Amino acid sequence: GNAFERMYTMFQNQPNQNLHLDQCPDTPRGVKVDATGCPIDSDGDGVPDYLDKCPGTPPGVAVDANGCPLVDSDGDGTPDAYDKCPDTPKGIATGEDGCPLDSDGDGIPDHLDECPNTPAGLAVLPDGCALVGDCRRPRPGEAVDANGCAMDRGFILRGVKFEFDSAILTVEAKQILDKVSVTLASYPDVDVELGGHTDSIGTAGYNLGLSERRAIAVKEYLMRKGIKGARMTPVGYGLTVPIADNSTAEGREENRRVELTPQN
Repeated sequence: GNAFERMYTMFQNQPNQNLHLDQCPDTPRGVKVDATGCPIDSDGDGVPDYLDKCPGTPPGVAVDANGCPLVDSDGDGTPDAYDKCPDTPKGIATGEDGCPLDSDGDGIPDHLDECPNTPAGLAVLPDGCALVGDCRRPRPGEAVDANGCAMDRGFILRGVKFEFDSAILTVEAKQILDKVSVTLASYPDVDVELGGHTDSIGTAGYNLGLSERRAIAVKEYLMRKGIKGARMTPVGYGLTVPIADNSTAEGREENRRVELTPQN
């Protein structure tokens, strides 16, 4: 017998020789395998086809255990596949669902909530504050009480703006006041002052009149939404109570505002 015959006989006597070549001996039955005996991974993402819930992932894209891309568009640490809020602005704390945290569960996320610890069940304004019995985070330079809450009980109705140089409410302002009316209806015994404020452009007298007309416009809109007029006192403050620097466009924008202040 020559060498070839000896080799042939050796293979005949070891029919399971190919087991030594199987790099994946535990592959489940019925799964397609490649030449090494391993399950086929068509998109090369490291997750075999029979387990891959996202076949066809582009080369080089990181994937999770299901073979789905770990893309995280907003960079909040939650992959888009699991992110219920994929457009969260940078730097905002999020929960496991990828949405901004809302510690007190009032529907206003922490980064927009001026009262982040509102007691459960209280109706809140769009700034996240209950009309009474809440703790508002102080704005820069504001006086605070022993608990670190702002002493001033007024709430800025952010987004309640008017057409230029008029008392005509913008579309966004009306949407916000719709929410304010729901909150006011939850506190039927609380009267409020509606304070109109302007920037420093124009004369003091003109701004006083403009701010009063704007405060009245807010009152009239809320009355149309079912809030009793007797509960609301409109007051124009003009340019006398700035909360920001009137020498910048941003500051003037902040100073043009409507504040709601509980009176009892």
